[in-house]
Amino acid sequence: MRNLFTALLLALGLAFSAHAEEAADNGAQRFDIAQTVVRMPLEEGVSVVDAMDFMRSKAAELNMKIVAHQPVSEELKARGVDSGPLHIMQFCNPGDAHRMVMYNAIFAAYMPCRIALVEDSEGQTWLMMLDLDLLIDNTPLSPELKEMAQGINDKLLRIMEAGATGAF
Repeated sequence: MRNLFTALLLALGLAFSAHAEEAADNGAQRFDIAQTVVRMPLEEGVSVVDAMDFMRSKAAELNMKIVAHQPVSEELKARGVDSGPLHIMQFCNPGDAHRMVMYNAIFAAYMPCRIALVEDSEGQTWLMMLDLDLLIDNTPLSPELKEMAQGINDKLLRIMEAGATGAF
């Protein structure tokens, strides 16, 4: 557990911006949180519904189960809050999840893998997920678990690409 925590801290440390600013109150460096995620804009003409449909189709092709879909913006609208699209989709391959958790139970905190569909304050719609390379590259894993983790990351990126481009 200590190794994963150390790896996570190292990964976050690697994400420090080249232009890190000193915090006024305590002198601590800050990093650009955007460096911890992978994001892709929806291409022009790709609707939110299309993006989610293409992600579902690609996930099925790649044997990734959709274990949850949280339509956050719909709940916000039901509460009277004006919101652009905000959906959280969660993907998992149960066999891979089991192998990772048996190796180290702390990996359960990173499951299932999430892809967010969100409209920013400028009206651009994005697909975003945690940059798993930061964790994979900085966590001691056996060669076969590292290969599996890289495969999961690749599948999630392919799911995002399908949604962003509207191409299956």
